[in-house]
Amino acid sequence: MKINWSKIATYPAPLRLGIFIAILLICWLPIALPLYLILNYDPNLASIVTMVSLFGIFLFLLKFWSDRVYGISKGFQFYGLVWTRQNGIDWLKGIAIGLLLTFTLFFTESLLGWVQIQPSKVFLLKIILEGSLTGLGVAFAEELFFRGWILTELEKDYSLNQSLWSNALIFATLHFLKPLGEIIRTFPQFPALVLLGIALVLAKRSHRQTLGICMGLHGGLVWGYYILNVGELVKYSDTVPTWITGIDRNPLAGVMGILFLILLVLWNKRQTP
Repeated sequence: MKINWSKIATYPAPLRLGIFIAILLICWLPIALPLYLILNYDPNLASIVTMVSLFGIFLFLLKFWSDRVYGISKGFQFYGLVWTRQNGIDWLKGIAIGLLLTFTLFFTESLLGWVQIQPSKVFLLKIILEGSLTGLGVAFAEELFFRGWILTELEKDYSLNQSLWSNALIFATLHFLKPLGEIIRTFPQFPALVLLGIALVLAKRSHRQTLGICMGLHGGLVWGYYILNVGELVKYSDTVPTWITGIDRNPLAGVMGILFLILLVLWNKRQTP
């Protein structure tokens, strides 16, 4: 049976997204399940290997999708992943902003007496290097998925405002999949994730619809928090409720984190044409 791939381009966005995800899972599960069984002695390694295999298949499928469905040969550029000097500068700028925002948040809390900045009890250089790989790697994958593929598909069918909010809500929801009790307990994290999604969409639109700034900004935020958290550089004084500083020591699940993300949204909005 011959599939008319180009006809998929005429389908509504939710159906196109569903078809893509279905194909992705069909290709990935036969690889992921054996890998998980083989590596079940080390759940962390199994998770890393299966996620890397998922992203590898996603990259292949993304190229295939843009070529067969939309007839565009330069698929990654179509979704905003371009290899130019300017995009590299945007990426570095985003990293700097993400790191600065994270460190400023905790520095502000230290001035207010809510946290204490302390010397690291572990080898900090190792943490910094690990954090760079984790933060920048996660940001590359997630931004290509959310602000690259999903946002582009949404913008084909909906207005800029509708696609912005849809993308932000999808981003927040997929990061907030947990038991109902945990959803209620950590609910402040959800609006923070929505705000982060909005900020990243606006960042892409203010930089020629390219992903460098998004990947850098997202990576800088994750990297900065990794350094402070895993490096044990922050000690909470517990002088204010956790819903202010962040439930479970997660700055996204607190009022301060939400306020800083609002500032990030407003800054990106000012940059957007």
